[in-house]
Amino acid sequence: MRDTVRIWILPARVGPDELARYDAVLTAEERRRAAALGPATARDRFTVAHGALRLLVGAALGVAPGRLAWRRGRYGKPTLTEPRGGPQTSLSYSAGLVAVAVGGDRPVGVDIQHVAPDRDPVALAARFFAAGEARHVASGPDVADRADRFARLWARKEAVVKAAGERLWPHLTLPVHRGDVVACGDPPGVHRVTDVATPAGYRVAVALTGDGPYDTASFHGLDGPSGAVPRPVG
Repeated sequence: MRDTVRIWILPARVGPDELARYDAVLTAEERRRAAALGPATARDRFTVAHGALRLLVGAALGVAPGRLAWRRGRYGKPTLTEPRGGPQTSLSYSAGLVAVAVGGDRPVGVDIQHVAPDRDPVALAARFFAAGEARHVASGPDVADRADRFARLWARKEAVVKAAGERLWPHLTLPVHRGDVVACGDPPGVHRVTDVATPAGYRVAVALTGDGPYDTASFHGLDGPSGAVPRPVG
């Protein structure tokens, strides 16, 4: 059977009642990590992302969200350890949105990037990307398109790196513009990356380990097939 990755795109800024519902399912350690982030916007974004992940996976498995446990790998990639055999998951957040990906057995990575035309995407691409991809960014017809091209490539690279369980910075030259199957990791493995439909002003990509094709389904708010929350968020 063909794999499916489900991606939920959620607002990071929510009202106090919604925030309390997310916070209620976090562990004490997650609350400590959130508190250490400093600004309220960063703390709330962390709470939304990790609370939503627990609600979604708990509903899919029929397990109380607070009972779920993840182990972080060498570079921070989480693997569900309680219960064992659960789905592979990934989180990302940028500006005002959060992305949560829930897959199957194959390691998954998701990344969301806010398109920011106020930065210099040409200079950033020249600094971090391989020459061909830097030229692709620079050849955009206007500032908005160049920023969009940069955000798309960055999201694809980071999704692949997350699926591989590696660090981002040594892999920013990964070729992701044209090909969907990318080699990454130590030892090297292949990962298939896919663009995901997103709200205006953002780019999202998801990657699965292995070269086999897969399907994606994206949802806005916690209104996907798991039924974790009966009403959309935001």
